[in-house]
Amino acid sequence: MFHQEQTQKKCKSINKQKYKKQIINNEYPYICPEIIIFAKKNKAMTLIDFLSHFPDEESCKQKFKAYRDQVGVVCSKCGGTDHYWKKDKEQYECKHCKTRTTLKSGTVMHKSKLPFRYWFIAMHLLTSTKKTFSAKEIQRQLGHNRYHPIWHMVHKLREAMGKRDDEYVLAGCIELDEGYFSTEMSQEEKDKPLKRGRGSQKKSKVLVMAESEMVEFPKTGQKPRRVGYLKMKVIDDLKKETINAAVQQLASGANQIDTDHSTSYVELKDFVPRHNSQVIPKEKVGEALPWVHIAISNAKRQLINTFHDIKPEFLQNYLDEFCYKFNRRYWGEALFGRLLVACVTYKNEFRYKYG
Repeated sequence: MFHQEQTQKKCKSINKQKYKKQIINNEYPYICPEIIIFAKKNKAMTLIDFLSHFPDEESCKQKFKAYRDQVGVVCSKCGGTDHYWKKDKEQYECKHCKTRTTLKSGTVMHKSKLPFRYWFIAMHLLTSTKKTFSAKEIQRQLGHNRYHPIWHMVHKLREAMGKRDDEYVLAGCIELDEGYFSTEMSQEEKDKPLKRGRGSQKKSKVLVMAESEMVEFPKTGQKPRRVGYLKMKVIDDLKKETINAAVQQLASGANQIDTDHSTSYVELKDFVPRHNSQVIPKEKVGEALPWVHIAISNAKRQLINTFHDIKPEFLQNYLDEFCYKFNRRYWGEALFGRLLVACVTYKNEFRYKYG
């Protein structure tokens, strides 16, 4: 009951009644009470709070186990959900086929040899600030000798953030535009003449969508439009077919989409009730599609300030982290607990894709 009351207050404070049922049903089922109790609106978990809750490896391991017990363990052999906990082995044993499952197996930490506390510290660093941390900086903070295990760990956490946001689709009025993010060129592209404009090898194309609704009676200094959820998706090209597929996947609940007059968007009217296409002068684009361009500017600034070069195949992970924290910007200290739930729920695929 306490969880529900806190969630309702937060929903009311940000005036997002349409998300209330979604958040209560989907976002708070596994939060441990102590995470909610010290969660404060718009206030990230401090370093002192983190150290008091997770002072050593054992405390991190026990907290991870508590979350996993609430989410549930599925046997990889028979699919059973009833397990014993073998304390001496620190493994789950299936009641039906006796197959054993380690604490990390089937989670984002699957087959990781890094200690639990490394993972918890990385989660705290990523969720305690609006900005982000490079894997090199986290390696430095942890005092770990090797870079690649830390790099893999951080990308697995970002992938878990993306999987969590994949469960949501945008609805209502949507702002849509494309952004161009600087990425590293491959060796093959470096040997070719450099193109300019949309086709430049130095730029990756990103489709950006944000829920945006008019504020009926805006206060002094308040923006005329209120932003909801945000999604960013790296795309290969700006063809109509690519745009249509992305919109149908990420914004199937949209009843209106606002865009510029690009020919890439001409078919959106076929599957969206209302498509508001407008010719926007370059100097007015920030007024016509405000939240999309605020998000693009903030994401670019964050990446430029933190990372030297980003390979195109990893750009989506960085954008997933940005969107995950943007969509939970009012959650404060509860954000750490939510990322921990995602880590318990989703099995990582990053190591299988990139080694």
